[in-house]
Amino acid sequence: MLKSMTGFGRAESTRGETSIVAEVKSLNGKQFEVNLKFSPLLKPYEFEIRSLLQQVLQRGTLDATVNIRQNGATRPVVINTELAKYYHQSITQLATELGLPQEDMLNVLMKLPEVVTPATEQMSAEEWQEVEKVIKSAVMALDAHRQDEGRVLEADLLLRIDNIESYCVKVRELDPLRKDRIRQRLEALLAEHIGKENVDENRLEQELIFYLEKLDISEELIRLENHCRYFKEILKEADTAKGKKLGFVLQEIGREINTTGSKANDAGIQQWVVLMKDELEKAKEQVLNVL
Repeated sequence: MLKSMTGFGRAESTRGETSIVAEVKSLNGKQFEVNLKFSPLLKPYEFEIRSLLQQVLQRGTLDATVNIRQNGATRPVVINTELAKYYHQSITQLATELGLPQEDMLNVLMKLPEVVTPATEQMSAEEWQEVEKVIKSAVMALDAHRQDEGRVLEADLLLRIDNIESYCVKVRELDPLRKDRIRQRLEALLAEHIGKENVDENRLEQELIFYLEKLDISEELIRLENHCRYFKEILKEADTAKGKKLGFVLQEIGREINTTGSKANDAGIQQWVVLMKDELEKAKEQVLNVL
């Protein structure tokens, strides 16, 4: 089963006067990258938070936010006077320029980020366990979202590979006709320029075999079918992180499709090759979102 790299998860908890809210958003990315925003109280636990995220989510570009709010006066606080002055100056200037009222400025300032902070930067073990529980819940919600999107991705990728395989069958059907046309065209050219009676049939047969072998696409079609089969086998594997492996297989599929088109040198076959390329590009776009 596939997992997408995109998704969103949110969890919250309220105990007494403390509210904890965790949100995690994930987008596709080649590696694991996380933009982490959290309360200063969680600074000592940054490594644990990052490890928790990577352990479950493995790959992608993440935006994670963890907020802790004290709804009452159970914890001593400190007012950042210098920051409040900076906010006041900026707000006053903006209000003057826009002609807006400046009443109740203190109430506004107290609600701005980092103006009022806890007096202590230490968190108890019990408080951290509650925060960790909320983060895990948000991560699991995101992971469930990824699984839902992964099912849609898997169905679409299977459709693309099935289409490539069906087009490959069409190419196989046209290939014998292509060889007959090449033979007939060469024999007609020889008869026109040097006369049929002057052609050494044995030598002609040897040259035709050599020429047709250079244009033979049977090996490319066999490898193409094998790559498609392997792609489907990877989809069935238990490993959840297989986007890179699927991308590598698609590269091999593309190589065989391109070689088939260039060697075939046939308008009818080229039409099916173009359709295969179209399905391949759609599959590549989808694989970019696979974990």
